[in-house]
Amino acid sequence: MPTLRRRVRSIALIEQLGPGLITGAADDDPSGIATYSQAGARFGFAMLWTLVLTYPLMCAIQLVSAHIGRVTGQGLARNLGQLLHPRAVTLLVGLLFVANTINIGADLAAMGEAAELATGLNNHGWTIGFAVVSLLLQLFIPYRRYARALKWLTLVLLSYVAVLFMVELDWPAAGAALIKPGGPWTAEALTMIVAIFGTTISPYLFFWQSSQEVEEMGQDPNARPLNQAPDQARGAFARMRLDTFVGMAASNLIALAVMLSTAATLHASGKDIQTAADAAEALRPVAGPFAFALFSLGIVGTGLLAVPVLAGSAAYAVGETRGWKTGLDRKPWEAAGFYLIIALATLLGVGIDWSPLDPIKALFWSAVINGVIAVPIMACMMIVVGRHKAMGRFAATLPLKLLGWTATLVMAAAVAAMGWAMVTGQG
Repeated sequence: MPTLRRRVRSIALIEQLGPGLITGAADDDPSGIATYSQAGARFGFAMLWTLVLTYPLMCAIQLVSAHIGRVTGQGLARNLGQLLHPRAVTLLVGLLFVANTINIGADLAAMGEAAELATGLNNHGWTIGFAVVSLLLQLFIPYRRYARALKWLTLVLLSYVAVLFMVELDWPAAGAALIKPGGPWTAEALTMIVAIFGTTISPYLFFWQSSQEVEEMGQDPNARPLNQAPDQARGAFARMRLDTFVGMAASNLIALAVMLSTAATLHASGKDIQTAADAAEALRPVAGPFAFALFSLGIVGTGLLAVPVLAGSAAYAVGETRGWKTGLDRKPWEAAGFYLIIALATLLGVGIDWSPLDPIKALFWSAVINGVIAVPIMACMMIVVGRHKAMGRFAATLPLKLLGWTATLVMAAAVAAMGWAMVTGQG
């Protein structure tokens, strides 16, 4: 009987995890893995503190995203449209679409390279195959089954934790770096910090989680926006907090495992890497073939998870801005514009793999762009979530406002410091 109770509790816990868990896992996409790998390989343990700092901040801002969607019953783009001039919203959504498309291209390229390393088959063929599979899943798999598959696919992230146990670590040095920010404060280092912040607290995750709360609500015939059904608030907020805290913890723990393992191996051996696939290949001689295989599996698995999130968040943002019907629970012919944006973002991403554009530089700078455009979007989100006109009695509490604005100011300070270092030529 106790065993049965434990199983029931476990199932109930898993059922409460959804948009937050998927959002957190998608945060560790191949471009994110590449950014964390580069940080570990170039700077050793020196950047570990950024992941401690970002956890409460990303929890706050993603909780704000979920809060907006669940309370209003509308996605983030639609709420921003009620606050900003239409041209301003169009500009932000346009930048999001560009950054997401570059990110998709970099992720697909990384997945193709990882598959080629593991199989010896042409990476371009793998890239096209992964893009087609991802697109077909979004077009023809019902949302409920699709979301469940995404949830279980997050388990592939454990491969990065497994790699961590295959390398030798200087734990005292790593522990000190977690709690003590250290230099160098050069333009290169500050750009890396913005890239880490941008790939960890990414605008596409804001749009995705907000819209997924609306999608999840649509799957429950009894659920209503909280400003229409306040009696549902207690349970909804408890679920959102659990979902978001667990999802963001998973995201940062995986990022920490990647940065630790690459710092202990690649930085220690003086190896420079540019991509997640480079990191996997470089790990083979220093950590063994099993570590290489696990790292490669993680690249492909997280890519399959992240590409639909990137394409979907762009489609939600564009569709809500244009007033189109949106939602993965709709058939393609019921929301043609929404699915057209998904297909366009994915196909343009594939095109990047075949274009003269260096996907590796694009990958890193897309993280930097995300960090820059996140600032105005986060500021607008904080205004929306604090407005009684939009949120009614469920406007954000003081602790959530303080954390959310702190996250916005930290991101703005990092961007400003990077800009200053570039202008003054430091480092």
